[in-house]
Amino acid sequence: MEANSIRLDADQRRAATWLDGLLDRRRRPLKRHRGVYLHGRPGRGKTMVMDRFFATVDSNLERRFHFHTFFAALHTEVHASGSIDTAIDTLLGKARLVCFDEFHVHDIGDAMLITRMLDALFARHLTLVVTSNYAPSELLPNPLFHDHFVPTIDRIVAELDVLTLDGPLDYRTITGGAATGFRAGRYIVGPDPVSDWLGGCPASSTGPNGARPEPPSSRGNRLDRTSAEAADWGGRARAREVVETTDSDPRIEVAVGNRTIRARSADADAITVDFADLCATPTSAADYVHLAERFHTWTLLGVPLLREVPPDWAMRLVNLVDVLYDADRPLTVYADAPVADLVDGAHSVPDIARAASRLGELSQTRRSLSVS
Repeated sequence: MEANSIRLDADQRRAATWLDGLLDRRRRPLKRHRGVYLHGRPGRGKTMVMDRFFATVDSNLERRFHFHTFFAALHTEVHASGSIDTAIDTLLGKARLVCFDEFHVHDIGDAMLITRMLDALFARHLTLVVTSNYAPSELLPNPLFHDHFVPTIDRIVAELDVLTLDGPLDYRTITGGAATGFRAGRYIVGPDPVSDWLGGCPASSTGPNGARPEPPSSRGNRLDRTSAEAADWGGRARAREVVETTDSDPRIEVAVGNRTIRARSADADAITVDFADLCATPTSAADYVHLAERFHTWTLLGVPLLREVPPDWAMRLVNLVDVLYDADRPLTVYADAPVADLVDGAHSVPDIARAASRLGELSQTRRSLSVS
């Protein structure tokens, strides 16, 4: 739907009007203007309102980031330069308007760097626009650490106008038009095709030697295919990063920085991976950002009921969905239950409601186990 054809609800109109006040008559960012902190439940249109505003800015001095993406880049630049100011200069240049989508603080280690980041941003007197599912007072909710972050919360409130955008309707539950990007994926309840071939064994099942069984015809075909793809890419590093396999385990190794994750398959454009191999291992949002840059199409297999796995596994799924949603990568999920049942009992996991809302945008189908 075109931006100018969207009919905003009352909360959205109020937020849009407030954001328009950050620009002059030529739609350029006003200097040294207070920013905006826009918060509310998932699906209420915060990102849409911010992006609609951002698209009207007539300037080359504005930057927009999903916070996962920016924070991953900030970590990298701080490590490389040893300086938060140098890192921010590298990432933002001379920007006068900076927008962060899905701002959040859950970890005390991240909170320390976020405090330094915000101090540096506010010192530059640029205009900051933030969307979040959390009011400032709800950031870093862990009671063991929350008090340590209160001075930063006070600084946020002092520097930014805090607005609530929290209408009664989750707009992600309304579908219309041709699905593209993330929404072109599917959410399938039932076994994935390989588990089906295995007679209903879960994705994590292994044989006696620890290897996962595979259809006899598929492994050789895939090795031939990936070898051909590597040759087709002319020996490029990207192909070398993808194609690593062993005789004892038909899964392949996919490089992420200086380590690897295991995947069912991967080529220059698509990756298929088990929940257990991606979310039950110590991967980070930064890893998902790097992988989303390399792989356009994603398939995630064997997602269990989240109340039955450790919270950090569920949190990694939340981060993965966030990253793929913002990168607009098509995602197909094979899960043990419909979305509402999948997240039921896992509501203590931060941002699980947002992940459920986003997964709910995918076409929902049910797949039965084949019986030969």
